[in-house]
Amino acid sequence: MNLAQKIMELRKQRGWSQEDLSEQMDVSRQSVSKWESGASVPDLEKILKLSQLFDVSTDYLLKDNIAELPQSPADTPVSREPMPRNVSTAEAENYLALIRRASTRIAAAVLVLILSPTPLMLLGALAENNMGLSENAAGGIGVGILLAMIAAGVLVLVMSGLKLSGYEYLEKEVIVLERSLVLQLIQRRQAFQPTYGWTIGIGVTLCILGIVPVIVVGALGGSDLLCMAMVDVLLLCIAVAVFGFIRVGMIHESYQKLLQEGDYSIDQKRRNKRMAAFPGIYWCIVTAIYLGYSFYTGNWDRSWIIWPVAGVLFAACVGIVNAAMQKKES
Repeated sequence: MNLAQKIMELRKQRGWSQEDLSEQMDVSRQSVSKWESGASVPDLEKILKLSQLFDVSTDYLLKDNIAELPQSPADTPVSREPMPRNVSTAEAENYLALIRRASTRIAAAVLVLILSPTPLMLLGALAENNMGLSENAAGGIGVGILLAMIAAGVLVLVMSGLKLSGYEYLEKEVIVLERSLVLQLIQRRQAFQPTYGWTIGIGVTLCILGIVPVIVVGALGGSDLLCMAMVDVLLLCIAVAVFGFIRVGMIHESYQKLLQEGDYSIDQKRRNKRMAAFPGIYWCIVTAIYLGYSFYTGNWDRSWIIWPVAGVLFAACVGIVNAAMQKKES
């Protein structure tokens, strides 16, 4: 089987017309027709793109002695999956630039949310120690600052989420990138890895060291005001660490989405599509159990435990289902 026959068979296997393939390859339909008739041969760049599009090796396409065409069993109908989506270099660059800006804003918003209780805690401690502030005034000012910080943080998260919503297809759809762009992304990700590793390491260290002042002050019998100040220091350390985790994590994840690796691999996207209905069904059942148990027993002060337990079980169920799918596919 020669190159022309292989291109035709691979195209038909996916249920595509010549026009469908031409749109994926950014060429005219006449060019595809000439490839399949043997009147012309795709250049090397097009060969690389065909191998990525059809998920076959370039050796398979170019060597006539590799004649066996990978295909579904004869008794299994060919799956007409949605065609992969072409992502241009400009589109990928715009997405990466948006992620870098959004990652800083989102990380800062989460930092503000983590720190939002600290003014209330500190003002309360000052009032209890008769530091010239009444408890009512401390509570009023602290709650006002708390709500203002939460509102600001949530607003930033919502606005950032809306701006990123236009790129949700990267998480769900199979995409095709130009070969040169793939190589460039791999190089940029490798250059980013040291920053990613150092940021994660420093963040973990901050979380560990942040608890030390709290333990020391507690062991030495420090005043309530000093203890509360150390708790605020702990929250600050955690907030700074989380800021770093989110910022580098989003950038690292953006490379995974574009390169379709890790949780965003093509196989994982297909499994996610098959599992799309599972979270909705699961949480509807959990809600029904929670309401039923709470109304029947009247133990509303205890039934909240259902939610954290359900959260842990959900993660376990997703892992089990994914493992079962992987085993079935292998």
